[in-house]
Amino acid sequence: MLITLLFVALLAFYVAWNLGANDVANAMGTSVGSKAVTLKQALIIAGVLEFTGAVLFGHEVTETLATKIANPALFAATPQIFVVGMVTVLISCGVWLQIATSRGLPVSSSHAVVGAIAGFSWVALGVDAIDWSSIGLITIGWILTPLISGAIAALFYSQIKHWILDQPNQVVQLQEWIPWLSTLLLGVFGVIVLPSLTEPLTNFVIEQVGFTIPSHDIPLLTGAIAAVGLTIISWRQLADKETTWQGEESTQSPIPNPVERLFARFQLLSACFVAFAHGSNDVGNAIAPLAAIVYINRTGSVPIDGITIPLWILILGGVGIVGGLAVWGKKVIATIGENIIALQPSSGFCAELATATTILIASRLGLPVSTSHALVGGVVGIGLVQNFKSIKFQTLKGIAAAWLITIPVSAGLSAAIFSIARILFF
Repeated sequence: MLITLLFVALLAFYVAWNLGANDVANAMGTSVGSKAVTLKQALIIAGVLEFTGAVLFGHEVTETLATKIANPALFAATPQIFVVGMVTVLISCGVWLQIATSRGLPVSSSHAVVGAIAGFSWVALGVDAIDWSSIGLITIGWILTPLISGAIAALFYSQIKHWILDQPNQVVQLQEWIPWLSTLLLGVFGVIVLPSLTEPLTNFVIEQVGFTIPSHDIPLLTGAIAAVGLTIISWRQLADKETTWQGEESTQSPIPNPVERLFARFQLLSACFVAFAHGSNDVGNAIAPLAAIVYINRTGSVPIDGITIPLWILILGGVGIVGGLAVWGKKVIATIGENIIALQPSSGFCAELATATTILIASRLGLPVSTSHALVGGVVGIGLVQNFKSIKFQTLKGIAAAWLITIPVSAGLSAAIFSIARILFF
């Protein structure tokens, strides 16, 4: 069994590697495309934040995927079949993500995992083994996510374009808008990240100090302080950048305009939040099958209600994501950041903000969504505001085709591999 666990751990690492190579472009693609950061800087920043998010907050999604897509109660009498099925999930997802990454196509790892679980479950126990309501929600999310994100990105960018970029004195206008932009940025991302980050402090105040406070008070206070601090820092930076821009050094910068330079700072901050949230959410796609198999090995039973994810599994997933990002992540980053439309920091910031807003809305509605779908939709929304003809529709055709076939391809691969494994081992 030790050899089996080692083999499964290597497969989970392989999936995490491919996930990092493909999905992390969601966080950093627009920042690289707009020249807000270099590719090397993006890889380092995303690597650190993806790993931190995966290790600290990756257990919830992992638990859901391990126990909710297939009906685990139907496998209670045959846990060995469930183990073989989860192995086929890892193989099929890893193969499909590698194929997509090699072609520079951003796909949804969540859809690949769900499709693979559905594929082996259908072959193993029939159509009733699949939670069709989850599949239905994913389909709804696949359709709505890029549309909603595109609409939000178009709204954000049209307002920034009207009130700041198209004005005769952009710097003065931006100075007036900095407090609102800071509040909007930290408000959207704060709702995603801050409640989890401040939960230990809230629990300490309630349990140790004995002071009862609502769970949202500390996140709100932290976000407010951060928004004020970001506003003050941004005002100072804008003044410094304007002075530099008027001097000789302006010809040496890839982003000479002081307004776009400041938006580059905002965009980098937004990319950091997306990377952290992505690591905490999507690491489960790689390690959920491993977590389920480890649970079965330890208890001899299939996980029904929930499982505890060992720390070493979260670390394994985090290391795999970072490794794949560093070695193979360049192609997908180039697709999102450069091959749909030409991006500036202001437009890239709006695309990332729209992505985060869409994910937040979907989470509140209980809809499973894809960060890839949201960000591509956001970039297209920017293109519609800038110039419809600037959108490279040939790139979009390839991306849409990859989206469309992810679930059926991963399901088919998983079903085929499971069928072969069942013939060989049962």
